[in-house]
Amino acid sequence: MAALPTSGTPLGLGLRRNFLAELAARDPLPLDFLETSPENWLRFGGRPAHTLRELSERVPLFAHGLSLSIGGPDPLDRVLLDAIARFLEEHRCPYYSEHLAFCRDGSYLHDLLPIPFNDDTLCHCRDRIAQVQDILERRLLLENTAYYGDFASSTMSETEFFCELVRESDCLILLDINNLYVNSRNHGYDAQAFLQALPPQRVVYLHLAGHAPHPSGQLIDTHDRGVSAPVRELLRQALTLLGPRPILLEWDHAIPGLDQLLDELGQLAATTRPNAA
Repeated sequence: MAALPTSGTPLGLGLRRNFLAELAARDPLPLDFLETSPENWLRFGGRPAHTLRELSERVPLFAHGLSLSIGGPDPLDRVLLDAIARFLEEHRCPYYSEHLAFCRDGSYLHDLLPIPFNDDTLCHCRDRIAQVQDILERRLLLENTAYYGDFASSTMSETEFFCELVRESDCLILLDINNLYVNSRNHGYDAQAFLQALPPQRVVYLHLAGHAPHPSGQLIDTHDRGVSAPVRELLRQALTLLGPRPILLEWDHAIPGLDQLLDELGQLAATTRPNAA
């Protein structure tokens, strides 16, 4: 089974079919791990599926879900969960993560929508995470998700809600540094205080991505450009508090060539070194 390096900061890339074959042809692979969404592969075969299997034998493949709708009203999709379980087993994925959001209400909404931060929602999400962990027989990694509106029914801050949910559900954390920066700017809270409130032993790895300003004044988590300087600085602060963690670059829209992606990953690696500018 492929394993992460035991020293340094492991670096990974969100896998896209745009560069699947080109990446597989590299020997050795120029990264330490990959991440992909199981939903994009559950009904997909042929050469790309074979190439994915070859890659998952060479480096660890982290699974990052898009469709569970942890915060949504619909019952959990057991058919989907069973298919995800088979994917995790086939590729021996060490981790499976999902978003703190909802994306299904009668049908899939093809978006990650926000939830109110209150006791009722916390209990609902806690129970659903427990179901997922029981079915998959592994701990779920929960990602802090970018959101762009507030609910009048919220009685907690995002920081309070997220940390309490992690504690009560006994899940792990996929910390998205870009989402944290975007949310802190859009909703006017202290990103450093969010980092300090997290249980560091639960944070497994980190996401980095690009964002863009909207005419409304909000920042939007776009995943279509490089990582900004303020997000790199927040990464440095996170690593100071948490210690070394694997870092993954997400780039899902306007995807450049593989060499540019690897160059961006190298710049993130430089950010993690002591005394980096």
